[in-house]
Amino acid sequence: MSKDAPADLASAAKPQRLRHRRDFLRAAKSGVAQSRRAFRLQRAARTQDDVAPPRFGFTVTKKIAGAVGRNRIRRRLREALRLSRDLQALPGYDYVFVARGAALSAPFSELLSQMADAVAKLGADVKPAKRHNHRNRHSPS
Repeated sequence: MSKDAPADLASAAKPQRLRHRRDFLRAAKSGVAQSRRAFRLQRAARTQDDVAPPRFGFTVTKKIAGAVGRNRIRRRLREALRLSRDLQALPGYDYVFVARGAALSAPFSELLSQMADAVAKLGADVKPAKRHNHRNRHSPS
């Protein structure tokens, strides 16, 4: 981070990361995703009553770039996520960014806006949990 960066951005907390392959596979199989020019964002729920902070993972395939390019893309996406403190990421969900080649050359401000837009769109389709009425509906109250 440059020395002329705002102090509040320099002290932004790191988001929680996905570490296990099974979590990445669950997000890929969930079928809930948003595509952007620089990446595809996948989302998966952890458990029904999990209120833990959201977790994030990054995937960059070998067909996108060589090792240096893949690591640079991953670093750019991680930093964009770290600086995007106002994301509407939902607690209890895992998010996986599957990078595309455009993530390497896109302006950083565009990465930030694409990230915020994709997370917001994925959060908009979540319906609040239904409250179950435990009374028998057929008996008079």
